Amino acid sequence: MKAIKDSVHDHVPVCDLAADLLDTPALQRLRHVKQLSTVRLVYPSANHTRFEHSLGVYHLARRALDSLGVDGERAKTVRAAALLHDVGHGPYGHQTEGIIQRRLGRHHDEVGDLLAGDQRADDRPADDRLAAVLASHGLDPGEVAALVSGEGKLGQLVAGELDVDRMDYLVRDAHHTGVPYGTIDYSRLLAALRFRDGDLVLSEGNVRTAEGTLVARALMNATVYRHHVSRIAGAMLERAGERLLDSTGLDAETFARMTDDRLLGALRDCDATADAARRLERRDLYKRAMWAKREAVPDAVVAADHEEVRAFEREIADVADVAPEAVLVDAPDDPGMPETSTRVVVDGEVRRLADESPVVEGLRAAGRAQWRLGVYAPEERVPEVGAAAERVLGVEA
Repeated sequence: MKAIKDSVHDHVPVCDLAADLLDTPALQRLRHVKQLSTVRLVYPSANHTRFEHSLGVYHLARRALDSLGVDGERAKTVRAAALLHDVGHGPYGHQTEGIIQRRLGRHHDEVGDLLAGDQRADDRPADDRLAAVLASHGLDPGEVAALVSGEGKLGQLVAGELDVDRMDYLVRDAHHTGVPYGTIDYSRLLAALRFRDGDLVLSEGNVRTAEGTLVARALMNATVYRHHVSRIAGAMLERAGERLLDSTGLDAETFARMTDDRLLGALRDCDATADAARRLERRDLYKRAMWAKREAVPDAVVAADHEEVRAFEREIADVADVAPEAVLVDAPDDPGMPETSTRVVVDGEVRRLADESPVVEGLRAAGRAQWRLGVYAPEERVPEVGAAAERVLGVEA
């Protein structure tokens, strides 16, 4: 068995199935999609890729399967799903996910067509390498795709509250950004995994283990994933991506299979997005014209859908007398913590972490306190855009 040296997990043993999948164009593309997208404009060393992360998730899935006593064809199918779990991501990962969902109607973990060979990329005929590799190892692409989306008992390992995806990205992102917050005890988590009535749970005595993961995620959200500079750059990138598709003959399927560098090049070559590309390349980003706490923002603004947010932008631009593209409204969803539904065994019974841990409510309160509505504009237009945003959105100054 081959082994690949990894910056986080040291030597990762790679089975024949994984070795064959790693050589496919679909997985090699992930070498050119950064894991943390625009976060690297804040943390310069955060240049790791979704390829590295996919290898790490595969490695942790192997360890989890061994701990749970799952072997044979079932284990092989889970290992394939773990390695392929991010193959559906578009360029810049989550930063373009909204565009892809609106244009193509699918989430990044809906990979059935891609695994079956029905996706087209780079003006080539449909690439069926993934389907061919899976078939050569006796695997059903449909079963693998179902696990990627978290379906079934074993799908919880790939996409669920206790999935190996989260375990890897927390420690990997912490390692590459240089922050200490994501350094969870994933070895204990893996050893504590059990199945109870078809549900993946943590064994007796692991409430603190689950809390550690929850705290790590909350701290990484506050300091890394939702850093205001990354949010500004992400908003600029998303709007530029929309304008690119609206202004050119580029189709959404091709857009979804681009790499980071190809998308940036396409933005650079389009008149409607060239300024955004220049700003992203040079880190000449918009600034905060508004940065409002949750209690100051009307519920209707928080609940606004994509089209309503765009209408807000146009109205703010009109009131401020600036170009429409000079205003970006960034209204996150109300903060949520899906990990609080993690199941843990307490006194022999399976219970939700939220019902057992006083830490949960404190973290929920912290999430609400950290929530901000952002309105961004070029630095020289911040005063008028900020004043117009207060008026249009009804936000208390």
